[in-house]
Amino acid sequence: MVSEVDKYTYRVTWSEEDGEFVGLCAEFPSLSWLDENPEAALKGIRSVVAECISDMVNSGEDIPAPIATRQYSGKFMVRVPPEVHRHLAIEAAESGVSLNRIASAKLAH
Repeated sequence: MVSEVDKYTYRVTWSEEDGEFVGLCAEFPSLSWLDENPEAALKGIRSVVAECISDMVNSGEDIPAPIATRQYSGKFMVRVPPEVHRHLAIEAAESGVSLNRIASAKLAH
């Protein structure tokens, strides 16, 4: 059975600055987990997200919807395939900015 935590968008990448792998979650851009092992970094960020969601539920806060379950029209003044829309939404979430800002920056290059 797939839990809600499983539906979030996770990424593990190398952090040259930290000298370790960093686990990230697009829907929770302020959270991260560092580890020497990429699998452990993924396990760590998933655990942190689960704890954060539990805390948010207990305090009555709204939980972000997983990007994978959101509906995308593929339109924002320019038509793009839904996969591109999803990719830009993930990039915007990870950067902590709006989709419009990401699209504007990309169009300005």
